[in-house]
Amino acid sequence: MLNDHGPDFAAAISADFGNRPDVVTVLAEITPVIAAIRHARKHLARWSKARRVSVEMAWRPGTAKVIPQPLGVVGIIAPWNYPLELSLAPLVAALAAGNRALIKPSELTPRLSDLLKVRIAEYFREDEVAVVTGGADVASALPFDHLLFTGSTPVGRKVAEAAAHDLTPVTLELGGKSPTIIDPSANIATAAERLAFSKFLNAGQTCIAPDYALVPQALQAQFVEAMKASIAKQYPSIAGNADYNTIVSERHADRLRALVDDARTKGATVIEVGSAGNDRRTIAPTLILGATPEMTVMQEEVFGPILPIDLSSPQTPSTRRLPSSTHGTGRWPSTGSATTAPSRIRYWPRRSLEASASTTPWFITSSRSCPSAVWVPPAWATTTASTVSGPSRRRSRSSSSRAYRARR
Repeated sequence: MLNDHGPDFAAAISADFGNRPDVVTVLAEITPVIAAIRHARKHLARWSKARRVSVEMAWRPGTAKVIPQPLGVVGIIAPWNYPLELSLAPLVAALAAGNRALIKPSELTPRLSDLLKVRIAEYFREDEVAVVTGGADVASALPFDHLLFTGSTPVGRKVAEAAAHDLTPVTLELGGKSPTIIDPSANIATAAERLAFSKFLNAGQTCIAPDYALVPQALQAQFVEAMKASIAKQYPSIAGNADYNTIVSERHADRLRALVDDARTKGATVIEVGSAGNDRRTIAPTLILGATPEMTVMQEEVFGPILPIDLSSPQTPSTRRLPSSTHGTGRWPSTGSATTAPSRIRYWPRRSLEASASTTPWFITSSRSCPSAVWVPPAWATTTASTVSGPSRRRSRSSSSRAYRARR
């Protein structure tokens, strides 16, 4: 389906956004779904395999197995920022596990939703996979066997409340504020180049994009100049630039302007890199210097091409400035060595995602090697099957290891 209709999906998404470069859709939506399909096909046999587990002494000589089984019907509520990838990647997992699925794309991307509904109907029977349109309440009110939701925290709360009525298990992938931590040892030019790419891709409308930067005071001027140069290099112009994303709706664009105005009113210095022109849905890359916790831009997820810069101590970035409730799905330390990064994030609570890198990432999406809720593992139920039998003849792991070492 993606191979046959990829350009059509890209055109529909671009029309919904006002303008979105095809390369963004290919890089951040189509390619990850194809990779997820290949990954599932490669590992499905191992995922499906039953595994033996130990039992308490009181239940021996019985044995126990954990047997993966399909859950049933999985509901998928997808957001508007990556409407194709966040509809189909969870679908890959649900189908790999033997489930059926109902997809509810965002109402903010109607052209993509209508096209996806048509194409899904061509490749799947309606009792296998179906697409419905409408608000989030349309899907969350249905009695699914499992519900997957990606979106904002306020809407996620409503979805969880609706699902609780039928005791439907829910997987929520919500947003938050994911910082970039600039260490004094970092290569500022390299960090700025990578941060500019990952922050302003899709005009910052990415749940794991760096939300704000923690920068030592001594590096502020150098960092700001490096960011301006990197942005100008990647986006020589903003207004009318087909390679620069617009905001999904005027309402969201107005919210971003309000964040900038609030920060400016409260004493921040605002630097716009380039001109957005007269298009109401275009927001130029914006740096907010001297962001403080009292500003609205530091209290809620930005989700746009605005980078607040929080100045910390002269030497070491501080990670204790914000309440734990604002922590997002990642944090991106930029340091001169991989050994420095862990010490810069040690104060963060365990409840936030332990996904970090030695340098600011180019772009991260649905990684199957880190514990991100963006990648949903196969939706299996696990049941323990106990049988009464004679004593197991299988050797323990320690005895097998000893025998292996003896043969070596």
